[in-house]
Amino acid sequence: MPIPALSRLRIAAAVMAPLILGQPVAAAPPSLAVAVQNPDAVWNAVAVDGARVFLAGPRWTGTKLPPLVVVDGAGTPHSYPDAAWNAWAPGADPSRAFVNINAIHRDEAGGLWVVDTGAPDFGGNPLPAGAKVVRIDLKTARVDRIIPLGPEIARPGSYVDDIRFHGDHAYLTDAGQPGLIVLDLITGAARRVLDRHPSTLAPADRPVVVEGEMVMAPDGRPLAVHADPLEVSPDGEWLYYAPLEGPWSRVPTRLLDDPAAPAATLAAAVQPWIDLPPVGGTAMGPDGSLYYTDLAANAVRRRAPDGGVTTLAQDKRLHWVDAPYLAADGTLWLPAAQMDRVALFHHGVSRVRPPMTVFTLYAR
Repeated sequence: MPIPALSRLRIAAAVMAPLILGQPVAAAPPSLAVAVQNPDAVWNAVAVDGARVFLAGPRWTGTKLPPLVVVDGAGTPHSYPDAAWNAWAPGADPSRAFVNINAIHRDEAGGLWVVDTGAPDFGGNPLPAGAKVVRIDLKTARVDRIIPLGPEIARPGSYVDDIRFHGDHAYLTDAGQPGLIVLDLITGAARRVLDRHPSTLAPADRPVVVEGEMVMAPDGRPLAVHADPLEVSPDGEWLYYAPLEGPWSRVPTRLLDDPAAPAATLAAAVQPWIDLPPVGGTAMGPDGSLYYTDLAANAVRRRAPDGGVTTLAQDKRLHWVDAPYLAADGTLWLPAAQMDRVALFHHGVSRVRPPMTVFTLYAR
């Protein structure tokens, strides 16, 4: 007999309680625990502030929940920062509502940043005034910064993907129109750099394969995701980035931060860094360890600064874990987004296996 949605949500809340008490879920492998579950969600982004868990997912996945939610102690999701920001509909003003969230990330000053691609459809064009980054003050739950990404930054076909910070600058990737975006946090000015540089392009000979099956785009061709994951080195000297398919490159932040640096100088400064398989997402530890999700293997791995790789967890439930979040206490939050199973990639028929689950794993 099918379990009603509300009952399943309560089951998720019951599962969450042992996690809060620090006790692993009995059915899970050691150290891998269920944190949040919901039968109606498709979440690909997570951030944590104390006991609060923030979750987001793109509109095109078919998720039935608001684009950005905070989960309370009972496991119930609520619109965040409020209902109005989550109420965008076609024809409405896209400048002060979330059109299509692809990433959320915390800064060190108590802010939650939201990356809004501004395009309601996968592969579509950003709406005028739709592409933006939004900062929410976590103390007041109020939006205190909206930085539009105009048409010269978020171009037709752009898919502004993720964000990281260093000093007075933020860096974003564009997975649709391959390149990087440098954002001056003081002035709000944005610049595109390394447009269509080889380091930002998805290689044609590295398909995305998940559980032995090549992921196909809606147009019937192998899915190609250009500049996607990125991290800043702990000393702030390097930006690491890659297409989803790999390989990774690095470039000095001092050149990225300098609007006077010639494009040719910046391009010449790009260096190969590491070669990883297709990843769903990454997180950088304070010691320089790179935590990444290996899509083909349903695995979470840690690459140490010396290059050694350790598998932290491998489990069929870790299907397309996207954008992990590393909390200050060393806990990795892992949204098993099942992105390759959404209806968009299967001729309108969803293969997502509910409930959507966010796992935790102690990484250090």
